[in-house]
Amino acid sequence: MLAVVLVEPEGPANIGMVARTMKNFGFSRLVLVNPNLTEESYAYAVHAGDVLENALILEDFEDALNLFDFAVGTTGKPGGKFSPHRSPLMPWELRGALKGYPGRVGLFFGRESTGLKNEELERMDVTVTIPTSEVYPVMNLAQAAAVLLYELSKRKPEPAVEALKPATRVEKEQLVKTWAGLLEALDYPKDVERREFLVSVFRRAVGRAFLYGREVHTLIGPLRKARLRLEECGDAER
Repeated sequence: MLAVVLVEPEGPANIGMVARTMKNFGFSRLVLVNPNLTEESYAYAVHAGDVLENALILEDFEDALNLFDFAVGTTGKPGGKFSPHRSPLMPWELRGALKGYPGRVGLFFGRESTGLKNEELERMDVTVTIPTSEVYPVMNLAQAAAVLLYELSKRKPEPAVEALKPATRVEKEQLVKTWAGLLEALDYPKDVERREFLVSVFRRAVGRAFLYGREVHTLIGPLRKARLRLEECGDAER
């Protein structure tokens, strides 16, 4: 299941055009976070008014994020090696990565003027960008949605295997916190910012891995035990 999430969309017309684009490519689940939704939105939606009528409207980004097992953030500004949340996939890579994934996927688009904030991108499992001309790289919201949804519409869903359920957002975050706890017990790296960077890289790796719940709990076990052993050693020294 894939849903489109518009975070604080500023233009009523863009909301309607995104809804129309969704219907063009067979998508119907729309989530709006603090939208500027007006009659103009419905006018631009044309025959996709039902997508707007059935849209879930939320006030908080965090509430939207918690709806999904896997979150994809869109960005028009890829970053360097020190910005793991701005090391995005290409649209066709995203399609391949999601092939056969049975969990709840949210495709997040940010504000037309500024896009998704860095702290929002950091919460994504992966990010995706559309390769464009360097002369004018940033696309209109509805155009970007059209390119990505066209590419994702080629993805043929496969039946989920009941025994292998995708890891939920809560489970993945528990794994990341366990990793952060181990680094804290190791007191490594000494520099706090560097340690936060390693946690951010680990979070992105967990997202890209498309882990199942059973795998996450398997990984948490030894990481947690390693931390406990380190803390016991520390207590013994004191």
